[in-house]
Amino acid sequence: MKDYVFTSESVTEGHPDKVADRISDAILDAYLEEDRKNNRNPKEFSRVAVETIVFTGGCLLVGQITSKSFVNIPLVVRKTIKDIGYSIDWGYDPEYIAVITSIDPQSPDISMGVENPVEIRGKDNIKEDWHFGAGDQGMMFGFACDETAELMPAPILLAHRLAYKLAEVRKQKILDYLGPDGKTQVSIYYQDGKPVFLKDIVLSTQHKDGISYKVLHDDILDSVIQVVLNEFIEENNLNKNFFDKDKTKIHINPTGKFVIGGPRADSGLTGRKVIVDTYGGYAHGGGSFSGKDPTKVDRSGAYMARYIAKNIVRSNLARKAEVQLAYVIGEENPVSIYINTFNTSIVEEGKIVEAIKELCDLTPGGIIKNFELFKVEYTPLSSYGHFGRKDLNLSWEKTDLSEKLKDFFSIKNSVK
Repeated sequence: MKDYVFTSESVTEGHPDKVADRISDAILDAYLEEDRKNNRNPKEFSRVAVETIVFTGGCLLVGQITSKSFVNIPLVVRKTIKDIGYSIDWGYDPEYIAVITSIDPQSPDISMGVENPVEIRGKDNIKEDWHFGAGDQGMMFGFACDETAELMPAPILLAHRLAYKLAEVRKQKILDYLGPDGKTQVSIYYQDGKPVFLKDIVLSTQHKDGISYKVLHDDILDSVIQVVLNEFIEENNLNKNFFDKDKTKIHINPTGKFVIGGPRADSGLTGRKVIVDTYGGYAHGGGSFSGKDPTKVDRSGAYMARYIAKNIVRSNLARKAEVQLAYVIGEENPVSIYINTFNTSIVEEGKIVEAIKELCDLTPGGIIKNFELFKVEYTPLSSYGHFGRKDLNLSWEKTDLSEKLKDFFSIKNSVK
């Protein structure tokens, strides 16, 4: 369709599913921090795959961890919940909830494939530190487009900005009656594939009982929505008519009341907000990210796919790019690389695939090493997306590959 409306959502770190994501990533970070303190070599870093379920009065952790380090998991869980902002006043007290764990070591059948990939088996004189086989089969997607400065789709980027600001005014006590749970949703009208008009904004936020709807509505409009929109429109050089206060529909706490929230209102589960984590529905594939160490290609492969897509667009090879990588368990090299530029590229997509094969190390070990994924702090990524983050210095968001792509294709002019 030439003319259409596309919608994406985001949620704050106090949303039940994001509480679960944050706990899983905090546990991962705790293990990786211990590994770094002990100067372990790459093959000795912890293997972590932890899923979290949060619910009224409790938190359940399941999965697999193989590590030489010790982490006090209940302590990490309680600290994480407290840092989010939950307390007895908000119906989820980190001091008194039950923390239940059911965690086993990583299966040796998987470990043998991760530690000794097919490509190096039986070969002599190979330094094995950075050779990892994929821990499972699967496909991962990356996406980029030129409609925002961060090369992200406008709906998900704006939804993230609104959710982030909502959490910020709560933490800074600008609006001290807000609770940790919150959601945003953005619908944008497109013409000829370009965002031209903000059709709807939905923002729901937990709040203390007794706050009048009018006070909350006006405060959110002034301190969150208007501030974010002004910055977003300026940063992305959008038409001044992108937001029209008389035409854009703004829905703030549509039910009229949002006092009960977080795990008391709804259970939360790691990996249930994968569309929020990625591109808001524009592209997605593979498993979730949180609670998984970077030897899991669900995570590292998705970061590489985004890096490739972003650099394709930044190099002016195309205005839009979707990249799929696929792996097989126990092997280093991807079994397929797929690139779709939606008829916006200036060279054949097959040629771009050849360039990527020549210019990028797509093995799990190569990705981990190049992006320094054992040094990344993953907890901040558990909310507001893993891509297009201007508040974090993420290695997979760099555009250093773009110049190499330009040289490869001898590109001098931008895409027309």
